[in-house]
Amino acid sequence: MLAAVKNALEVFQKREIDRVYFVACGGSSSLMYASKYVLDRESAKIDSDLYSSNEFIHRNPRKLDEKSLVILCSHYGKTPETVEAARFAREKGALTVSLTFDADAPLAHESEYVIVYEDGKGANYLNESPAIMLELVFGLLAAKEGNEKFNDVVSSLDNLGPILEKEKAKFLSRAKAFAESYKDDKVIYTMGSGANYGIAYWFAICLLMEMQWIHSHALHAGEYFHGPFEVLDKDVPVIQLLGLDETRPLEERSLEFTQRYGERVVVLDAKEFDLTGVADSVKGYIAPLILQAVLRQYAEKLAEARNHPLSTRRYMWKVPY
Repeated sequence: MLAAVKNALEVFQKREIDRVYFVACGGSSSLMYASKYVLDRESAKIDSDLYSSNEFIHRNPRKLDEKSLVILCSHYGKTPETVEAARFAREKGALTVSLTFDADAPLAHESEYVIVYEDGKGANYLNESPAIMLELVFGLLAAKEGNEKFNDVVSSLDNLGPILEKEKAKFLSRAKAFAESYKDDKVIYTMGSGANYGIAYWFAICLLMEMQWIHSHALHAGEYFHGPFEVLDKDVPVIQLLGLDETRPLEERSLEFTQRYGERVVVLDAKEFDLTGVADSVKGYIAPLILQAVLRQYAEKLAEARNHPLSTRRYMWKVPY
């Protein structure tokens, strides 16, 4: 565990906290969904909300005060809305903890506590943002409510490295087949729920829309039958995520319907993962980390097949916005 994470957890023990706000944009925002799910499931006393950074400022939650914890994230630490959100939260007296890739970024300077995470091919998964977020929220729950799953999370994360490598290798051929089959598609939907919904959201808006210029939308499995399923036909591609948390029945129901009426369904099921070394009590919370690693591989192979690198941008960082 990073020293900066330990420092934050020590502060949690001393500070009165009754509400957590998760604040970020885009891919950094998708990171927060699983943590929100953890607090909804595990906390008896601490409320939580998840906001896009700019809306957090403009909505100006009345309950935001000195008993609030605001956890923010921006990869490069330069997202103007998130930097301003940190400043706004501190003005309200809230405790701010920010995650970023750059220790000297504007977000780091505007936050009380900064956790610099690793990212990229050579990164230690324990020091990447998804693992850090789990340590933060379960550390908070341990400090404030005596939640005993914190130790299970820490030990499970310690054992996760070989699992990630094994599952990526297992799914590599499927990722290549997906890339060849879907490289010419103009629209691809991604569906999930619960702790997995953030992964679906990330893949849709970041990997497909931002990085591949493919029309996409993250479908919530619970909302599927309230409008979105009407676009389904035999030619519509749907990537279905199935996790191990309590909302899996929603995902199974949506998958059954999609397979009944659609013909282009890609299934990533966490039940296929070998989770040896992951505690039963937290498998539903750990599974999204593996799903994300596997799904990222699908995006990489798709980019190769389309000759459209994931780094390609049309507007982002290139024009005023």
